[in-house]
Amino acid sequence: MITVKGDFNDNRDTKLVELKEKLKKVIKRSVNVYRVDCGGCNGCEIEIFASISPVYDPERLGIKVVASPRHADVLLFTGPMTRPMRLPALRAYQATPDPKIVIAYGTCGCSGGIFHDAYSVWGGTDSIFPVDVYIPGCPPTPGATLYGIGVALDLLQQKIKGEHHVEDEVSRVQPRHPNIHPDLRKDIEREARRLSGYLHGKQIADKYLQFLEEGDLQAVDGKVKGFLKKEKDPRLVEVYLKLHQIFTARMERVTGNVG
Repeated sequence: MITVKGDFNDNRDTKLVELKEKLKKVIKRSVNVYRVDCGGCNGCEIEIFASISPVYDPERLGIKVVASPRHADVLLFTGPMTRPMRLPALRAYQATPDPKIVIAYGTCGCSGGIFHDAYSVWGGTDSIFPVDVYIPGCPPTPGATLYGIGVALDLLQQKIKGEHHVEDEVSRVQPRHPNIHPDLRKDIEREARRLSGYLHGKQIADKYLQFLEEGDLQAVDGKVKGFLKKEKDPRLVEVYLKLHQIFTARMERVTGNVG
């Protein structure tokens, strides 16, 4: 038997318990999901079947897959919207009682994917239905699947209770790291993703951009060097140094122009 030491599993279990309690208070019943394959390659179906396996066990959160749209609260559309499946998909949508949530699943479901310009494809799910939640990926992982359905549950709560959020005239979404120039932030995020992949690159870029909040070149340089002295992974050190070179070069160019 393999035992994983540390508090990772404990934190994950705690978050799952908290999420389950929240869903019980919000929905107060199970949420039924019905899947409609509109003409995909079956890659998304494999990930959906993995998501409902005992490994991830979505039923502990009250998420159940049903065999009929008449019993469903959530419609999960996979694959591009092909011409032969347009009418069956419409019948499934009409058979699902209101209020209902429509999820576009996978790259093909979101936009038509690589089949978007095929003669037999209408496009993504939103070419036919009003989509509430998009779950991108080719295919999405089981974790992304459960997260997307969890997002849909909040929307379902709003529809069940008739709630509607109205944004104030002065309210708006604040971008991350608003004090950093967008071009500099873009260059650092691109380089980090290029060197470390999308997920880890984003995490590395966010960490480095926190250092840049200081604004002063000397303060940033000191923080970065202090952080790298404690880092034991040489590859990670290399990535941070590359990002620091981008920032240093830009600051030197700006200072030179000012002078």
